[in-house]
Formats: sequence, C-alpha cells, structure tokens
Amino acid sequence: MNAPTVPGLTIRDAAAADMAAIAGIYRGHVLHGLASFEVEPPSPGEMDARRRAIREAGLPYYVAELDGAVAGYAYAALYRTRVGYRYTVEDSIYVSPGYGRRGIGLALLDAVVARCTALGYRQMLAVIGDSANLASIRLHEKAGFRRAGTLPSVGFKLGRWVDAVLMQRPLGPGDTRLPGES
Repeated sequence: MNAPTVPGLTIRDAAAADMAAIAGIYRGHVLHGLASFEVEPPSPGEMDARRRAIREAGLPYYVAELDGAVAGYAYAALYRTRVGYRYTVEDSIYVSPGYGRRGIGLALLDAVVARCTALGYRQMLAVIGDSANLASIRLHEKAGFRRAGTLPSVGFKLGRWVDAVLMQRPLGPGDTRLPGES
C-alpha cells in the first residue's frame, strides 16, 4: 500500500471500548472544523450505534492506536442504499489533534481500501467537507483518489457556506470488468 511505516502504530478493528475516545476525536471536528457537516457532537453511545451498523453491514471500522492511545479512526459506509450503488462505498477518516502529519490517516485509509477491495467493492468515494481542506484532499490523492468534482456551498457551518469536494478511486478491477467476471 501507500502508507509509510509509523513506528508503534497499530491499525485494528474498533471496539465498544474505543467509543469514548472516538467520540472525543469527532467532537473536536464537529465543533471546530468543516470536515463534518454535523453541528452537534454525537454521544459515545450514538457513535457506537453507528459503528455497530457499519460492522453489521460487513464493512470495516478501524482505529489507529499509537503508544496506547487512539490516534484516529476510519471506516467505510455504503455510499447509498439503492441496489444500483451496491459496489460503491464512501470512506471517512478522522485523526486526533496532535497526531497529524505522521502517516496515521494514510495508514487508516490504506487499511479501509484494502478491506473494501477484498470484499469486492469496485469504487470508493470521499466527500470532503471544505474545498480548502487541503490535508484531506492530499491524503486522498496519495491513496490514489482523483478529484471528481466540487459541490459549491452545499453546507452551512460556522457562519459560512461550505463546499464538498468529491473524490473517487477504483477498487480492484474497478469498472474494467463486470461483477462476477474473473
């Protein structure tokens, strides 16, 4: 994959015991950032319900643990529930403040991409809040995503209109073969 080795970093399945840390990471992004368009931070219980729903769908939900602390998390969710979208997933990645620029986000994204590829998905999308979110855009580019478009001013948060940047990458054979073809 693409991620550099991060000494001491472990990527593993998220567990219920991680939800307080995950909710804490997400809380900061919800209250102070534009990566998420949520405006009220969900509780650890709500975050766990979301994790369980993703896992029940058979999709990955990972944490990055560094020196015994949860440094970030990432997961894939179905892009849309209509059957025509059944081969497409969307990623989400959040890294804790103070852990940026260490390769943790890329390690998480690579793990999610690898698992979704193994599961037979063919496309992965990223819907990145804020066209000025260059860290997330560059992270996705490093992982093989290409910009598919920008939806201008689709969100309103922190007193301003916010764009959403759409990025996409193929998984496995992508659209070069039909599902079921070897």
